[in-house]
Amino acid sequence: MYKSSDENRSNQFSKHIKHYKIPELLTLSSGYELSDCEISYETYGILNKEKNNALLVCHAISGDSHVAKHDDSDIEGWWDIFVGPGKYIDTNKFFVISSNVLGSCMGTTGPNQINSATNKYWGADFPEISISDMVLVQSKLIAHLGIKKLVSVVGGSLGAYQAIQWGIQFPEKTQSVVSLAGGSRLTSQSIAFDIIGRNAIRRDPYFYGGQYYDKEESPDTGLALARMLGHITYLSQQSMSDKFDDDRYEPKDVDTNFEKQFSVGSYLAYQGDKFVERFDPNSYIVLSQAMDKFDLGENSISISNKLKNKNLKWFLISFSSDWLFPTSLSQELTKALFMAKEQVSFVEVPSNCGHDAFLLEDDIDYYGKYVSNFIEHIFIEDENTNSKQNKKSLSFDHELILDFVIGSKNIIDMGCGDGSLLDYIKNYNQDGSLLGIDNNLDELLHASQKGIPVLSLDLNSDLSIIGDKQFDTAILSLTLQAIDNVEKILNEMCRIADKAILSFPNFAYYPLRNMLYEEGRAPKSKGVLGYEWYNTPNKRYMSIVDFEEFCSQKKFKIINSRFLNSNTREFVQEEYNYKADLGIFIISK
Repeated sequence: MYKSSDENRSNQFSKHIKHYKIPELLTLSSGYELSDCEISYETYGILNKEKNNALLVCHAISGDSHVAKHDDSDIEGWWDIFVGPGKYIDTNKFFVISSNVLGSCMGTTGPNQINSATNKYWGADFPEISISDMVLVQSKLIAHLGIKKLVSVVGGSLGAYQAIQWGIQFPEKTQSVVSLAGGSRLTSQSIAFDIIGRNAIRRDPYFYGGQYYDKEESPDTGLALARMLGHITYLSQQSMSDKFDDDRYEPKDVDTNFEKQFSVGSYLAYQGDKFVERFDPNSYIVLSQAMDKFDLGENSISISNKLKNKNLKWFLISFSSDWLFPTSLSQELTKALFMAKEQVSFVEVPSNCGHDAFLLEDDIDYYGKYVSNFIEHIFIEDENTNSKQNKKSLSFDHELILDFVIGSKNIIDMGCGDGSLLDYIKNYNQDGSLLGIDNNLDELLHASQKGIPVLSLDLNSDLSIIGDKQFDTAILSLTLQAIDNVEKILNEMCRIADKAILSFPNFAYYPLRNMLYEEGRAPKSKGVLGYEWYNTPNKRYMSIVDFEEFCSQKKFKIINSRFLNSNTREFVQEEYNYKADLGIFIISK
C-alpha cells in the first residue's frame, strides 16, 4: 500500500542531462571562492517567446536533475507522478527546469569530482555549503537560460528549503514559491537523526578521512546505515504498521549483510544497500549539514524579519503524519509570512504516508491539485478572464454581505466554503488582499481553483497564525451556529480585522417555533437548518434577540444589522425576531 519514494531510482543517468559551467568565481556564504563550478540540469517543455513560462523544480537530499521521464525510452524520474504533459506541473504549459544541487554527486560540482586546483578528488576538502549557495548556483543557470523571472520555484523537503531561500535571496527573479513538507528550520529531533547518519559514515573504517575514491573499499556500510535512519524518518508510524505488521516475521530474502529477521529489517537493508549504488557518502555529509544549518529563526517574529518586502505569492503544504518536517514548522512560517504582509496560502493534507507523502501517489489528488491551481493562476496574465460570476448565483445573505464590504480592500472569509463569495469580490477588488479559511479540503480546493489564497484551519482551533488587524473586514457566513466558543471567535475576528460581518440563522423564526410547539418535533427547514436532530453540525440555537443581548453583555459594538426572509428574499423591519429567518450584523470592538 505504501511504496518507497526510491522505488524506481537507479545509478543510471538520463541521456537528456545538460551541463553549464559557470564562468565566474563564486563566493560562497562561508567566504570560500569556488571556481570552475559546473551545474547539471534538465529541461522539459518549451520556453515561450516571452520567456515567462519557466518554473524551477528543486529536489530533496537524494534527488537529482532527472525529475521526470522525457519519453518512454527514458529512465524513471523521481517525480514522474507530478511533472509531465498533462500532469500537475504541466510541461505542455510550463518550461520546467530541474538542476542537481551544489555538493551533490549527480553531475553538479561536488565532493566526488576533481578539484581543478589540486587535480585530485575534492573528498572531505569540499567546502562547507549552505542552501543559499545552492540557490546562487541555480540563479546563474536561470540567467544563462535567458530567463528574467520564474513563474514559481517548487520543492519538497530540502527542495522546499531551496524554494523558500529563492524567495528570500532572489525575490525579484520569481513570482511565487511553493514549499511541500518544508518549514523554517529542522527540529532538534530531526537534526539528531542526521548527526547519527553522519557519524555512521565518518566512523566507517573505510572512510579514510573522506579520501576514499582511489581506494578499493569505500564507506558503504556507514552510508547504508545513514540511509536506513533516513527511511525511518521518511515514514509514519501508521505507514510502517500497514507495510510491515501483517508479515512482521516473514522478511523478504534480500542479499545483504545487514540484519533481516523482521520484514522491516529486510526493507531497511534493501534500501540501504540500494542507496550505496547511486550516492556518495561525502555528498550525504555535505548536503545533510546544509539542510541542518538552514535556520530562518526560532520564532515567527525573527523569521518575519527575513521575509519582509518580498512581494511574492507563497503556498505552503504540510502533511499530517510528517514528523520529520511537522505541520507546526509550516504554520510558524505561515504566521511569519502574514506578519511580513506577504500573500500566503497554507494547507495541511491529511496523510498516513509521513514525510514521503509529497513523492507518493496516495494523497496526490489533494497536494497535486493545490499546486496546479496555484501555479496556473500565477501564470494567468488577466485573472479577470478566469471567472466572471453572476451576482444572481450568490445566496441572498451573500448578496447583502457584498453591500457591507464595499470600500474594504483586505477581506478574510472565515468558513469560505468553495470561495464563491470571495470569487465575486475579487472581480471588483483587484488591488486588495483576499483570504479564505475552511477546514474542508475539498471545498478549499474549489476556492483555490478560483485563484483565491486559502488557509486550512479549524475555526474552533487557535487562529493566532493570523496577526492583528491584517484585514479590513472578516466575514463569518452561516457558520456561527456551528462554533464551539462564540465569544472567542468573535474576539478573534475583531482582532484580525477592523470590523466583522456575520450572518446566522434565526432559530426563533415562526415556522420553527410552530414545528416545535404544534408538532412536537425538532425544528428543521431548508439550508443550514436542513439537518436531522441526530446529524446536525449546529451547536447553537440562538435567536436574533439572543445575539443582540450577547453583544451588549460582551461589549461588542453593533455597527449595522439587517434581517431577512430568505424565502421571499425580502427585508424584515418589524417583528424581525419572529418573521426573519436570517440575521446579518456588522460588529467591532
